[in-house]
Amino acid sequence: MSTLTEAPPPLAPEAPGPKPPKRRGRWTPYWLLLPGILWLLVFFALPMVYQASTSVQTGSLEEGYKVTWHFATYWDALSAYWPQFVRSVLYAGTATILCLLLGYPLAYLIAFRAGRWRNLIMILVIAPFFTSFLIRTLAWKTILADGGPLVGALNTLHVLDVTSWLGLTAGDRVLATPLAVICGLTYNFLPFMILPLYTSLERIDGRLHEAAGDLYARPWTTFRKVTFPLSMPGVVSGTLLTFIPAAGDYVNADLLGSTDTRMVGNVIQTQFLRVLDYPTAAALSFILMAAILLMVTLYIRRSGTEDLV
Repeated sequence: MSTLTEAPPPLAPEAPGPKPPKRRGRWTPYWLLLPGILWLLVFFALPMVYQASTSVQTGSLEEGYKVTWHFATYWDALSAYWPQFVRSVLYAGTATILCLLLGYPLAYLIAFRAGRWRNLIMILVIAPFFTSFLIRTLAWKTILADGGPLVGALNTLHVLDVTSWLGLTAGDRVLATPLAVICGLTYNFLPFMILPLYTSLERIDGRLHEAAGDLYARPWTTFRKVTFPLSMPGVVSGTLLTFIPAAGDYVNADLLGSTDTRMVGNVIQTQFLRVLDYPTAAALSFILMAAILLMVTLYIRRSGTEDLV
């Protein structure tokens, strides 16, 4: 008698696995970068090339300018306007130091001590940006007016005697003096210092302060050994964001200063729009850019924060 063998059950169909991801084209990242590259090319690179060609031209506005590779324009511009360059560096450097001295305690307060008032203080820091730069600078003409309460208080406290001895003011007035220009620069660029400092301080782990306290470190030692070194990226970023635009500024010197407080930005503006000496103005612009680039490079290397994170 033959035995019937049972047929094996049919195999269940295998579940389809995930499809392998499509391989991106090698040019995809470059296509994504194309809008930014075009923006930099049209609004940065091409104007720079045009300015460079303008700086080596000779001629006049009536006869027309021609590229003659007259590099002596750079030396003539520097030899004629070097006091304005030195003044720009001094004013911008002083304003940057003042912004750091004023902005660091405020940024520290917002990061570690503000509590529920943090958002309100941040709004107050950013609020000046909602007002025109020109209006904010003009307001300082009223604040520093000769008969104003601030100048009167400085006279009563004999502060102006000290600033006059330092060459920052002239007699009993503050307007049309270096001090007025520095005050305007400090006020207008102070938020550019506070915001990077706050961002850097906020990233510091509070447990590091607790560990320093457990090791019997005094508050000043904790700040010097822990807080300040960890906030150096913010210090470097804030000083750069303050110094670079302040060195090329001309509005504060024009509205709050005098002919004796003119900065290189005022000279460039005058050469471009009034004298119509385009080669000299372009040469001054490139000299200023090169000087700032050199100082920034040396500063970053000196501070040891080439990688700003």
